[in-house]
Amino acid sequence: MFVSLNWLKQYVDLQGLSPEELAEKITKTGIEVEGVEAFGSYIQQLVVGHVEECEQHPNADKLNVCQVNVGEEMLQIVCGAPNIAAGQKVAVAKPGAVLPGNFTIKKAKLRGVESNGMICSLQELGIDAKYVPKEYEDGIYVMPEDAETGADANALLNLDDVILELGLTPNRSDALSMLGVAYEVAAILDQPLHLPEEEVPVVDRKAEDAIAVNVENPELNPYYGAFVIRNITVGPSPLWMKNRLISAGIRPINNVVDITNYVLMEYGQPLHAFDYDRFGSKEIVVRTAVNGETFRTLDDEERTLSSDQLVITNGQQPVALAGVMGGADSEVQEDTSTILVEAAYFDAQTVRNTSKAHGLRSESSIRFEKGVDPDRVKRAGLRACQLLVQYAGGEVLEGIVDFDELSYEEEKVSFTTSRMNHVIGAEMTHEDIKEILRKLQFEYSQDGETFEVHVPTRRQDITIFEDMVEEIARMYGYDNLPFTMPQGASNAGGLTNHQSLRRKVRTYLEGAGLSEAITYSLTTNERANLLVSPELATGNKRPVHLAMPMSEEHSHLRLSMLPELLASASYNVARKQQDVMFYEVGSVYVTEEEVLTSQPIEQERLAGVLTGNWLAHAWQQEKKAVDFFVAKGILEGLFHFLDVTSAVRFKQTKLAGMHPGQTAEVILHDQTIGFVGQLHPSLQKQYDLKSTFVYDIDLQAVIEAAEQEESYTPIPRHPSVSRDIALVVDEDVKAAELQRTIMETGQPLVQHALVFDLYQGEHLPEGKKSLAFTLRYLNPERTLTDEEVEETHQAILEKVKESFNAELRG
Repeated sequence: MFVSLNWLKQYVDLQGLSPEELAEKITKTGIEVEGVEAFGSYIQQLVVGHVEECEQHPNADKLNVCQVNVGEEMLQIVCGAPNIAAGQKVAVAKPGAVLPGNFTIKKAKLRGVESNGMICSLQELGIDAKYVPKEYEDGIYVMPEDAETGADANALLNLDDVILELGLTPNRSDALSMLGVAYEVAAILDQPLHLPEEEVPVVDRKAEDAIAVNVENPELNPYYGAFVIRNITVGPSPLWMKNRLISAGIRPINNVVDITNYVLMEYGQPLHAFDYDRFGSKEIVVRTAVNGETFRTLDDEERTLSSDQLVITNGQQPVALAGVMGGADSEVQEDTSTILVEAAYFDAQTVRNTSKAHGLRSESSIRFEKGVDPDRVKRAGLRACQLLVQYAGGEVLEGIVDFDELSYEEEKVSFTTSRMNHVIGAEMTHEDIKEILRKLQFEYSQDGETFEVHVPTRRQDITIFEDMVEEIARMYGYDNLPFTMPQGASNAGGLTNHQSLRRKVRTYLEGAGLSEAITYSLTTNERANLLVSPELATGNKRPVHLAMPMSEEHSHLRLSMLPELLASASYNVARKQQDVMFYEVGSVYVTEEEVLTSQPIEQERLAGVLTGNWLAHAWQQEKKAVDFFVAKGILEGLFHFLDVTSAVRFKQTKLAGMHPGQTAEVILHDQTIGFVGQLHPSLQKQYDLKSTFVYDIDLQAVIEAAEQEESYTPIPRHPSVSRDIALVVDEDVKAAELQRTIMETGQPLVQHALVFDLYQGEHLPEGKKSLAFTLRYLNPERTLTDEEVEETHQAILEKVKESFNAELRG
């Protein structure tokens, strides 16, 4: 919610209080002020000018030479705006003025003609183009004729305003209006509140002769009121109203639409204006839509409706989606002379479902979804009628034609002073509580220490004692609440072994150069089934589908973190961050049920995405792009860091979405726990990524393996023996399989067997390759003899020949 302080000052006296001080007071009483921003920059030497003469520039077809009266002097200004004309009141930046962007106005010559200033558009004064009225979006802004020549234009254009951005929680729907904020600020500052008048002059003709209201679903629409205003003149709104709408983030359109929007922001009550002559009948019928029924909304989109959506009709065809948006056929146009103003109360859930189904989230639907004040529905309609009479020349027909089954009953909350003090931990007196209730303008009755508070309908967030506790406490002042140290026995905090190991994982990965990312657990149906680890893709395992998702983008719980990590990588690469190294520690959610009857299994996993350069030394002119061995090496380093290397191996595999020649399963204790490899080129293209490598492992299983009893290996006292062997094998034999056989056969003397060379080509038969290993022999108890080493070495050669037909390379 954006709150204009210049607008707020119409209801509450803010003198002597800076915007920052007010923001702090509001925040301390429970509504967070997320930002304090100047609406515009105050511009010295910006005044109202009157264009006395406007003639064609002698040397330029698209320029005009204007004689502009700025009060104390006449300035000659060359202007290129297409809509400049004699007789206009305009905003003039005199020489010396500094416009937004640090643009200083100076005397100059344009095509040989002297120019002493600048006639400004709203965009040039720092106002966002999307809020500029359409008739002025391509030219200078024309002020009302009653603007005083030579007056300060900053105040007229609201450039001296300050905007507070309120971060409202869902329960504080009362603050979605200027009056709601005014009530809040008046209570905080203990200032009187000045509410707008709602007196409306009416003509003799009765509104019930012009329109009838019929509501078929009272439970979805307990109140519907219709006002009829004739003889209106559609035109521009007054400048002050345009300024207030722009400060609230709404683009001015015309006086009729602007007035309904103004009352929406002022009262928090959505209204809608229909062109009475285009409405199509003299009866309003509110009903649920027929499945498959179509309707064209104000944004000129054809909508297909369903039976759970509420519509306003003329008895036959829909003319509005209740609480969301009006129809194109009955919208107010330039030739509109009679309008029908709707003020209604719609069921919050119905509006929410309709808004979601059509992807239409409007200022109106937001307020209906959170709940509007029943007491303000009619009053908002009357306020709109008053403004339409004043600024559109309208005549209001007598009476409100309405359907009313709405409850206006106030909630009653009872409590005692002692119980309130016990819960809050304060020592408030009866007088303290009475003073707070007076500031809040809550009526109450008191019997001894018992208070019965009548909560006004505008505060729908207060229904029970606990709500009242929060209300009293925040107005009493959280800073005034006493604080005490906890009493009783306490235990020193600490991390569990699992938590400690998880931190070690993060420490290692960040030390390896990766950055932690946190992505949504909710994703699309397509992404929920993408890049799922082999052990999670077997059997009947499936992602969890939400029963009531907020959107299709967040409709499923993820089975893999990789799709969202890839989306994050793509987002960064598109913004010139070419080297992306992300990891994420999080949960995936697995079920075998199509319709959930029990909680899904939550599994903690580790996933990562790497693309771009792993190393880039500009001075040394050295670069190393990420490849398969970088991604695999990160995992190998992690397993070594956690001391589970001996239990882990990698096995080449093929997975959907992965490169068929550069993907490996990660196996722990003969159980697949994940995979590592390169994305398939088609998937890389889909995410607009170049060569990209990913990994996804079951972190829970790795940590459980690391949590086993740790072993200690002393530094050997006896020398080791190293031998190299080069084995010629078929080219489809995997080095890892050879290594595993060597280690198993060479136990207990062989400590490690490391691959250091791969050769194919000259001097080797076709279809063969040479793999060279370094073997380290060690007996920790005594010095090895040559015979022991030779015996084990020969046993290894015989085993690899038997298993792989491996020959020593000559």
